[in-house]
Amino acid sequence: MLSLRDLPLPIKAIIADDHPLFRAALRQTLGASLQGEVRDAENFKQLMDILEQEPDVELVLMDLNMPGNQGLTGLTAVRNQFPDVQVMIVSANEQLSVIERAMSFGASAYVPKSAPLVDIVEAVETVLSGDSWLPAHLGRGFVDGNHPLHRDFAHKLGQLTPQQFKVLRAIADGLLNKQIAYEMDVQETTIKQHVSAILRKLGVINRTQAGVLFHDMLRADDEDNSTQSDTF
Repeated sequence: MLSLRDLPLPIKAIIADDHPLFRAALRQTLGASLQGEVRDAENFKQLMDILEQEPDVELVLMDLNMPGNQGLTGLTAVRNQFPDVQVMIVSANEQLSVIERAMSFGASAYVPKSAPLVDIVEAVETVLSGDSWLPAHLGRGFVDGNHPLHRDFAHKLGQLTPQQFKVLRAIADGLLNKQIAYEMDVQETTIKQHVSAILRKLGVINRTQAGVLFHDMLRADDEDNSTQSDTF
């Protein structure tokens, strides 16, 4: 595996986490090694704004439970809208089911916040070298053994355009077509066309099924999250 010093430089990255001390520690650890700009985002909207405005970002280190992010929906939104950006999850949630889902939905690494900073550097090196990274105790077989239903749905989600993904999230939140049209400032007929395409690509027969499947597959379960607290 290449070290950060051997990788093409500079690398532009974003640390997306609502804990300023954790962001500062990561920025100090990675900034000199990457020899590139390391930006901060304290909520999901800020992260997406930076990605929209700065297309040269290559790497995101993202917390699952920062404000504005609902479990794994944020990961999937980033992967859907910015497929060239590598996303590493750095979270206090160490539930195996959540880690499995995160890797299924396109995370390049899953780093527990309990891991030493040297492991985070190793994870960054691995990801920027083109491979995925997980804690050593999980092993490579864990990545290759992701649940086939998760992989299948992740593949189907990847076929949606960014606009269709936004519509799907709105459907899952219970919004009607006219409400979605108002939120997105488009005609209702446009939303109807998006919904038809979404149902076809996901292989479901109605919007209720699409919304339920979205929530069931993407969110980190409340039961899982309740057993963890994101602390530095």
